Amino acid sequence: MAVQSAFLRPGMQAFDSFPMAARQRIRGVFTDIDDTLTTEGQLTAAAYGALERLRAAGFLVVPITGRPAGWCDHIARMWPVDAVVGENGAFYFRYDAMARKLVKRFLASAEERAANRRRLEALRDRILAAVPGAALASDQLYREADLAIDFREDVPPLARADVDRIVALFEAAGATAKVSSIHVNGWFGSYDKLGMTRILLRECFATDLDAERADFVFAGDSPNDAPMFEFFPNSVGVANVADFADRMTTLPAYVTRGRCGAGFVELADALIAARMS
Repeated sequence: MAVQSAFLRPGMQAFDSFPMAARQRIRGVFTDIDDTLTTEGQLTAAAYGALERLRAAGFLVVPITGRPAGWCDHIARMWPVDAVVGENGAFYFRYDAMARKLVKRFLASAEERAANRRRLEALRDRILAAVPGAALASDQLYREADLAIDFREDVPPLARADVDRIVALFEAAGATAKVSSIHVNGWFGSYDKLGMTRILLRECFATDLDAERADFVFAGDSPNDAPMFEFFPNSVGVANVADFADRMTTLPAYVTRGRCGAGFVELADALIAARMS
């Protein structure tokens, strides 16, 4: 289904408008996971295959996600990716195949993370008591640095006012709060997806991301992707970014026709074709 022109706000264009010269320049793909790679909570064969094809074509491939450390251990080791940034920028993991070792880089020390988890546990109880229907995210057990409150993954979708209430409770406690397509994630600290992506590129790939941002694409779909949409001139939203457009201060430059994983496949196909042309 084509993206409706009414949705394309100033500065946003249909994905077909992404210039060929700009596509040919791309050497790396950063992507959100939930509702960008996945579709209705599932990672389709087509979307996973798109990751594999991108990497085989020589692109740097890095998921940038709010998902937990436990999941990211698996992703870094077993997916066809070069690294993963997790928990909205709390860390990066990279599997060193030569050394057969998982490299873990956290922004905060183990002691700081432990202290912050204790603060978040108290905040968790306040949020769940104040917002009926909200729940602790099922992946919370595997998290190192943040608290994830589920508002639509394993619970019936909450009203927007309830989601806003969760955000307000995080912020009233001095925490940073970001809304994804399924969770509100909160943490103590000023980091985000973009900051840790900069660190990853500098430390692992000898790349100054600020100087070379036009060489990379970021694909996403929700409000916690806004810093990445703002930073990358070649940012791409899958079509379901429209679901959150009114909650976002910065929208992507381009929007695919396809929603979720189908939109990511559309992006991958276009970049691979441009490299081969």
